[in-house]
Amino acid sequence: MRVVVADDAVLIREGLVRLLEEFGCEVVAAVGDGPGLVEAVAEHKPDVSVVDVRMPPSFTDEGLRAAVEARRRVSGAPVLILSQYVEVSYADDLLADARGAVGYLLKDRVVDVDEFLEGLRRVAAGGTVFDPQVVSQLMVRRRKDDPLAQLTPREREVLGLMAEGKSNPAIGRQLVISDGAVEKHIRSIFSKLGLYAEDSDQHRRVLAVLTYLRS
Repeated sequence: MRVVVADDAVLIREGLVRLLEEFGCEVVAAVGDGPGLVEAVAEHKPDVSVVDVRMPPSFTDEGLRAAVEARRRVSGAPVLILSQYVEVSYADDLLADARGAVGYLLKDRVVDVDEFLEGLRRVAAGGTVFDPQVVSQLMVRRRKDDPLAQLTPREREVLGLMAEGKSNPAIGRQLVISDGAVEKHIRSIFSKLGLYAEDSDQHRRVLAVLTYLRS
């Protein structure tokens, strides 16, 4: 897996590089600002980029804006935001298309390297993975014409866990329901959101999660 790392903190940036290389990834570029990220993605077209939100010069949302620009320059370029902060100002732009390959994890809540690497692989493969706190912040600005209005409370729970990148068995364990019940809820979610079988289950899963996060 070819990776670009973008973080202004040199110790964190170099730590990520060493961690990724230790687990068999090829870090094709490591940069410390937004323009560097955009250039690296355009040049290397990595399998995924790991991007901090707050970078020079203002240390507000440069990383997020650069990730949006990188995906504009290289259509659908996979991006995993890894930050200490939840910043949703450009999240809609990051989620605007239906291509998936996006994620947002919080540094201080990643407690397991395998979990981080699994999230990275999922985003590189076109999926999504979002920290629950990020999901909660995104849901605060729900629209009046909520496309999820038809979903039952349990279906919303299932879809929220899907947004966190959990597998069907993991969803079943957390909600204490059978795998069959999880599959039934997911089929109902697909139906109510108008996501039919012409697409693969993985693509419908991504579309359902993006609808949830953008609603």
